[in-house]
Amino acid sequence: MRGIRVAVIGGGQNCEHDVSVASAASVRKALDPAKYEAVSLTIGRDGRWHGTDGQVLDTLAAGSLAAALDVIASCDVVLPLVHGPLGEDGTLAGLCELAGVPYVGSPLRAGALAMDKWATKLVAEAVGVRTAKARLVTNASTVDFTGPVVVKPVAAGSSFGVQLVEREADLEPAVSQALQLDDRVLIEEVLHGREIDIAVLDDPDEGRRTGPPLEIQVPGLFDTTVKYDGSAKFVIPAPLDDIELKALEDAALRVYEALGCRGLARVDFFLTNDGLVLNEVNTMPGMTAESQVPKMFATVGLSYSDLLDKLVRGAMR
Repeated sequence: MRGIRVAVIGGGQNCEHDVSVASAASVRKALDPAKYEAVSLTIGRDGRWHGTDGQVLDTLAAGSLAAALDVIASCDVVLPLVHGPLGEDGTLAGLCELAGVPYVGSPLRAGALAMDKWATKLVAEAVGVRTAKARLVTNASTVDFTGPVVVKPVAAGSSFGVQLVEREADLEPAVSQALQLDDRVLIEEVLHGREIDIAVLDDPDEGRRTGPPLEIQVPGLFDTTVKYDGSAKFVIPAPLDDIELKALEDAALRVYEALGCRGLARVDFFLTNDGLVLNEVNTMPGMTAESQVPKMFATVGLSYSDLLDKLVRGAMR
């Protein structure tokens, strides 16, 4: 009998293209070949889809999408690993829904809400989870400085466009840069506290559960450079007392459920002197073997390959 065909989609038309390519390559290599046949699909920066051999499926973007749909329809399940806009934001979930093929991860609505940091704030606050005070802006020249502040695009991932602004003269350039990635930008208060991440997994064997908490230790802002240059230290499990851990896990589950997430998500918090504050939700976090979520579950004996197996089986179920 042939293995279960899994369409592993990477790439994408956004600033996280390279991160998504790395996630997809790592996942294809780790899927158990005794059970799964990994089928590679990569979305180029220009929107054209590439197949297993790396060749463009069609010279036109629309034609390559049609060809990609034929490939997707031939598979049993899709594992969409495109982080960021036109991927993690529900776009690929919607495509899979229209194609009638089961897929790993959150449905369209949850992906769209979680990708939008402003919408996520509104949902979290509605279910009693505190978020950082923020202003939503669309024009760099209309911003008043009440710093220090953190500037970030509303819908971009991997900390692209995120800057700590401590001087008034730096605010407008920071907002202008963020506006190159999105047409809306958040200007948030600076929070002082520990950065704690909680992973939520819909385990087909054990039900919905959280993984061990991860603490990110960096000297300053956890921006794109620090995120990928190896200077950040991940502590798993994060040293927390029982009350802190339960509060973080409860808040993560509350936000996960309110957004309508499914499969897997990483919920990021600041643990301050005044309690926990939600930072953001990633419905398709980095998924290489060295990424945060696989590392979290590995500390409790769930290997990278077995984590992927649970995600695929959960989606098919």
